[in-house]
Amino acid sequence: MPTVGSMPYRTLGRTGERVSLVGLGGHHLGKNPNEQEAIAVVRAALDQGLNFMDNCWSYHEGRSETLMGKALRDGYRAKAFIMSKIDARTRKVALGQIDESLRRLQTDVLDLVQIHEVIRMEDPDWCFAPDGAIEGLVEARRLGKIRFIGFTGHKDPAIHLKMLATARANGFAFDTVQMPLSVLDHHFREHSFERQVLPVLVAENVGVLAMKTMAYGTIPESGVVSAVECLRYAMGLPTSVVVTGCETLARLEQAIHTATVFEPLTPAEKADILGRSKDLGALGENEPWKTTTNNDSTSRNPDWMWEKVAWA
Repeated sequence: MPTVGSMPYRTLGRTGERVSLVGLGGHHLGKNPNEQEAIAVVRAALDQGLNFMDNCWSYHEGRSETLMGKALRDGYRAKAFIMSKIDARTRKVALGQIDESLRRLQTDVLDLVQIHEVIRMEDPDWCFAPDGAIEGLVEARRLGKIRFIGFTGHKDPAIHLKMLATARANGFAFDTVQMPLSVLDHHFREHSFERQVLPVLVAENVGVLAMKTMAYGTIPESGVVSAVECLRYAMGLPTSVVVTGCETLARLEQAIHTATVFEPLTPAEKADILGRSKDLGALGENEPWKTTTNNDSTSRNPDWMWEKVAWA
């Protein structure tokens, strides 16, 4: 088993925080029907130096946060950098969802909260409107409930760029941005997050959080590129954290091992991987979150953005 000292850490943009190269995905955690195994996955990750915990207010109707909160008892909270996401687009709903996340995660402060699913061209305007979500996040930060603020999205780089431009126009700077970064994204038309958004984030010293690096397993299942190669590709980009789903201890060990022995791909290795994956990524059929509405949870549940929804 890797030791804590062998986990690589990177600086999370302008925050100065040191975070593990690989992060634990909260959505996959909530898919595990075995509560004790899910708790064991979180604790094993933290024991081995993986400190970045990804989550979201709406994952599995709060189950992902509840599981993680149980795992963070008994001193484990002190080892973790906790990130969660809110779906709110208004100040009032943002504050309500943050409070619910704090309760489920059993903590007094969240290290990072991100606006989830910035996937519509209207989202930046909604978030920065008077009494919008940004006002709620800034208030929560002032109250000491959260430390840093970011946003996520999986649809179109142009929407990310608009969110960043709207922030600048309002005198606001995001600490982090989360987006799909993978061998598939690299090939997707001219609308690659890697090509269009990543250079802007690097130039502005915004922490980069990579997600969907394996396309929910589609890439390794194709036999064209392995899971380890997917992780190595994303780790080789100027990312702060590569968030990956680990429902089980076996998948966790694979991710941690890949991080602890990580070396950047050689030019020949990178060219080989991109050559093998070109046909998988060019049209976006293996990234349905870009080309369909299948993964747009806030579109199916608009009340998550506009009303305070509480699950039992």
